[in-house]
Amino acid sequence: MTSIGIIANPASGKDIRRLVSHATVIDNNEKVNIVERIILAAQHFGVDSVYIMPDTFHIGLKAIDALVSLKQLKCNAEVIEQEITYSIEDTIKATIEMEKIGVGCIVSLGGDGTNRAIAKAIGDTPLLPISTGTNNVYPEMIEGTLGGMAAAVTASKKYDLTSFCEKDKRIEIYKNGEMLDIALIDAAVSRENFVGSRAIWDISTISDIFVTRAHPCSIGLSSIAGCFMKVLREDEFGLHARIGDNGGKVVSAPISAGVIRDVSVLEYEKMYLSKEYSYVMEFAGTLALDGEREIFVKKGQKLNIKLTRNGPLRVDAKKALEIAQESGFFVKE
Repeated sequence: MTSIGIIANPASGKDIRRLVSHATVIDNNEKVNIVERIILAAQHFGVDSVYIMPDTFHIGLKAIDALVSLKQLKCNAEVIEQEITYSIEDTIKATIEMEKIGVGCIVSLGGDGTNRAIAKAIGDTPLLPISTGTNNVYPEMIEGTLGGMAAAVTASKKYDLTSFCEKDKRIEIYKNGEMLDIALIDAAVSRENFVGSRAIWDISTISDIFVTRAHPCSIGLSSIAGCFMKVLREDEFGLHARIGDNGGKVVSAPISAGVIRDVSVLEYEKMYLSKEYSYVMEFAGTLALDGEREIFVKKGQKLNIKLTRNGPLRVDAKKALEIAQESGFFVKE
């Protein structure tokens, strides 16, 4: 049996950055449409079963009902039975359940935060992240039909996954030897000492940024590093930058959609894989992980930060489709 999972986050793309910038909003009705297209493409190329995370908007149920009413649903498609908690735990539990079922690929619809939640629980199941907004670095803008095709190729077990999948980097935050949390793209130290609306949008509150990757063709906090140095997915290092109000190297970075800010980078250093870096809080504040404030940290508290390759096994959809095409996967005999 060939199966895939779909995790569609109804809350993604609705944070405060949509109010203070010009970010794209993909509403939940469009997410239903995307899920429909993923299912249609995946079933056409051999997927027998699709398992979908339950959510408050009933994205999965609406997609299934629409395809049934149109008499287009040919595979088994069902929403996983689990209690909805209206929190990150829904994504984590769904990921764990999909791994138990043994799906060949998990397709995510959401932003950096959604994929960070998946990364907390996922093991070796390939992850194909589809972006549902403009403030994202980890997921990519992929049309749902193509995402469904790439998921089918990945789940088919006909290919060596290492030819189009790669273990991603992640940042691990430790206190007293215990891991507090992770970030897939960036971890930032903020002077704001409350979680509040979670999303970071005021760059003047940030003192330090740790990134797994950085590129001028990205958006968000990691773009601050990306505007003076490239750190690619495949590079065996990340970057730590200290920023302030004056001095250092001033870069103009796209910290949100349509929002360019001049940022003073006081100093920076490469972070190498598996090496622990000690960081002592100079003030009481919060840690923002992949753009969202998550952890309150006291002044003087010591943290250890490590860059690892313990992130998800991410599918490169373009490579997957290219390899499938070269092998004749799409050719009918």
